[in-house]
Amino acid sequence: MSNVVRPQKSRVARAFAAAADSYDDVAILQRQTADEMLDRLDLVKIKPERILDLGSGTGRNISLLQQRYPDARQVAVDIAYSMLLRGRQRYRADQGLRRWLPGRKTPWFIAGDAEQLPLADNSVDLVYANLALQWCELTAAFQEIQRVLRPGGLLMFSTLGPDTLQELRHSWAAVDDYPHINVFLDMHDVAEAMFAAGLTDPVLDSDRHCLLYPDVIAMMRDLQQLGARNVNNGRRRGLTGKHILHRVKAASEQFRVNGQLPATYEVIYGHAWAGEISQQTAGNGDIPISLKQLRRNR
Repeated sequence: MSNVVRPQKSRVARAFAAAADSYDDVAILQRQTADEMLDRLDLVKIKPERILDLGSGTGRNISLLQQRYPDARQVAVDIAYSMLLRGRQRYRADQGLRRWLPGRKTPWFIAGDAEQLPLADNSVDLVYANLALQWCELTAAFQEIQRVLRPGGLLMFSTLGPDTLQELRHSWAAVDDYPHINVFLDMHDVAEAMFAAGLTDPVLDSDRHCLLYPDVIAMMRDLQQLGARNVNNGRRRGLTGKHILHRVKAASEQFRVNGQLPATYEVIYGHAWAGEISQQTAGNGDIPISLKQLRRNR
């Protein structure tokens, strides 16, 4: 696997905690990928008793998962405590008086890191992780997911690939040599991490999402509101001057299309099973990718 520096989790936690109030205003991609993952759950036949929403953020998907699996207990885990508070508030607002109905299982909200999950072994049946794992050392996170999943349990996730924010990456590269965009692993490395963790029958595919902005400053402002800060160890320290931002803005103009500046996101979707039990999905055209196939295509 590529030699990628372990993310600075304290910085990740602080960034997302600071973004809790503004996150929902700009989380367009996150809603799109979450809905895609929910649609993909239609293709598998499972009746989970306990669901882990890993990296639950402001809790948008908790009620949606509860609608799909009304008998399941939801467990929301996020590294940022203020995100969990938002999630609890949102759940109460989404459910209203329904949360008091007999048999309704109130979600548990737990602060924790995906690389050190505060859950018991073999304690959940479904892990749903929407755009959370890119902030983790993947093998460690997948090992923890494997640990908490019951045999035959399902992991459904999305993460970001290396072509993410390529326009912004190239614009900064024209100005200085500091890393300004986080490093994201490709599908080969994601698969290797899954196999190394002991997950079985992985299925991976990727898609491109594109968001449009009036300029690169608006793009970076949205990233800040999302909490998607630069966590690279070698990042530039201190404030960025106006003259540098002006140069970045000028460099970004080469990517403008029809008056708008695109922000490309390479989204990797995947699922896998825990334990030795091999499950079947409905025919949706996805092809299980073996580690040998991935290495052969390098």
